[in-house]
Amino acid sequence: MLGRGIWSSVRQGLSRVLSRNVGGWASGEGKKMDIAGIYPPVTTPFTATAEVDYGKLEENLHKLGTFPFRGAVGGVCALANVLGAQVCQLERLCLTGQWEDAQKLQHRLIEPNTAVTRRFGIPGLKKTMDWFGYYGGPCRAPLQELSPSDEEALRMDFTSNGWL
Repeated sequence: MLGRGIWSSVRQGLSRVLSRNVGGWASGEGKKMDIAGIYPPVTTPFTATAEVDYGKLEENLHKLGTFPFRGAVGGVCALANVLGAQVCQLERLCLTGQWEDAQKLQHRLIEPNTAVTRRFGIPGLKKTMDWFGYYGGPCRAPLQELSPSDEEALRMDFTSNGWL
């Protein structure tokens, strides 16, 4: 549990950031920020003996389950650097309620997205940018270029889904 001093400094810092970035929101002046759909992460509750308190966790999850669903907000949009039109098409399909087509497209985007975010990261994104005619450029230290086997695996992630 965080002490009062830590919470106080977090609140003060948040207040300064909101005030600076949202035009006085923290002081009640200026614009209001819509935070609908933004939920705090679910923390794991522990007992006094450092065991997971599954009863409390279940209670917390039930409380969160009563919140109205707002949908996904935000994301790591690295894939949009190389498949921007397709990512925008996915949004259009969702906004127009074409859920089956959106799901099909999303399933084709999952593997390439994972490749340029989690699996190969920035070096993978730079390599795919080069493939799609953009300038990815060399990786800056300490990042390393992809190995030939990683490059082939990355290429397969895009090829097997029909993007290359």
